[in-house]
Amino acid sequence: MTDLFTPCFRPWRARLAAARRALPRTDQPSPMLHQLEALFTALLPRHGLCPEEAGDCSRQRDWPLRRTFWTFLAQVLSPGSACRAAVRQAQAAARLEQRPVPPEDTSAYCQARLRLPLDRLQELIERVARTLEQRVPSTARWCGRVVKVADGSTVTALDTPANQKAFPQSPDQKPGCGFPLVRLVVMFSLASGALLGFDTGPYLQSELALAAGLWALLDPGDVLLADRNFSSFRVLASVVARRADAVCRLHASRTADLRRGQRRGPLDREVVWSRPNAVPPGLSALLWLALPATLTVRLVRFRVEEKGFRTRTVTLVTTLLDAEKYPVSALAALYRRRWQVELSLRQLKTALAMEHLAVRTPEMIARSLAMHLLAYQLIRGLMQEAALSWDVPLERISFQGTVDAAKHFGEALLRARTRRQRGHLLAELVRVLAADAVPERPGRREPRALKRRPKRFPRLNCARALFVEPPRRSPRKKSKP
Repeated sequence: MTDLFTPCFRPWRARLAAARRALPRTDQPSPMLHQLEALFTALLPRHGLCPEEAGDCSRQRDWPLRRTFWTFLAQVLSPGSACRAAVRQAQAAARLEQRPVPPEDTSAYCQARLRLPLDRLQELIERVARTLEQRVPSTARWCGRVVKVADGSTVTALDTPANQKAFPQSPDQKPGCGFPLVRLVVMFSLASGALLGFDTGPYLQSELALAAGLWALLDPGDVLLADRNFSSFRVLASVVARRADAVCRLHASRTADLRRGQRRGPLDREVVWSRPNAVPPGLSALLWLALPATLTVRLVRFRVEEKGFRTRTVTLVTTLLDAEKYPVSALAALYRRRWQVELSLRQLKTALAMEHLAVRTPEMIARSLAMHLLAYQLIRGLMQEAALSWDVPLERISFQGTVDAAKHFGEALLRARTRRQRGHLLAELVRVLAADAVPERPGRREPRALKRRPKRFPRLNCARALFVEPPRRSPRKKSKP
């Protein structure tokens, strides 16, 4: 097309310029749809939620992709809120911005959540993880190495035939008494706490079989930190094949005789493991034979002494063979930090209520899991920004406090009309998060016990449709002998 500044159009330049000013500006950003969008726009750019060229998310609907995403994210950050509350929150925001109001019916919103492209959600999770990893200073590395932590967990879903077929309940429970169980294997970054990758499967599938797809996230020179479930020949050999190293607690089925092997120091031995003859479940014989026949590892042992508790001994197995560069004290301090992954899983399952997903189909289980993990990533981004801005340890910043502050400051950011006001509010949010630090309590342990007793309702030991409630006897009526 001929440019406006072509010499043959000079006489029309003023007239065309006036007409151009009258046209609507398309390069200006669209207004904010939700208070969370004003808060997380630095981590999630708007072009990541643009409509697709073809498919379900390409049409102009009452619930487009962008509105559905931010409404669903707000629902995840408010555990226990129903779809009706999410719809009314979106209606209130639309009336505030004088935009078309979504319908009152929650069915349209639930169908819009099901249309969310799963690959787009996973791409956003990876994008935020890369951003958080780029912000990590080099001083936060352990012995100059990047440490990645792997662990497994389970979540439950609504007891529907579709969910039971895809994710069967535990075989130890009677039919109709349990809930569908989803096995989840995750990999976190120890320095930033970001979720680097995850995989899901049915409960009967092994954690090691699911974790095999996460080893591709290990770069050469990384260190894998895991519990005793991952201290097998299969995992250690797979990690070494990617030119990485591993630090795990020795499995209880293996005997650690420190009288054998090459001595590297007190309670430090270098031994050789042989590949077992039996092929592990979930792995083909060809891949099993492709692993090396032997593997050289270190067995180190240290004591854990806490006041008021019995002294325990912990045995670690690692592929870090340099005893001078990686002494026993450094390995013990690293394994103590493995508890951070348990705290991250607790933040996901308790603070964000991911322990039970109130969805009825396997497709919604995948989308709900992805939204919970993405919400965790975004909250971690705020925590990291506060830690870097005010030089506060990342472990001292409260996750639940960040969730509460994000919801309240997001509403103020949506009402701010100038860029200067938004900048002041964001700076104040970062200051508040850094000032409200969690007290440092090393070695603290809280017993898993409840003080409030549950109500004496009868146990549901069969399907709800077949359950017959027993008659209740009056407490005043005395039983006959």
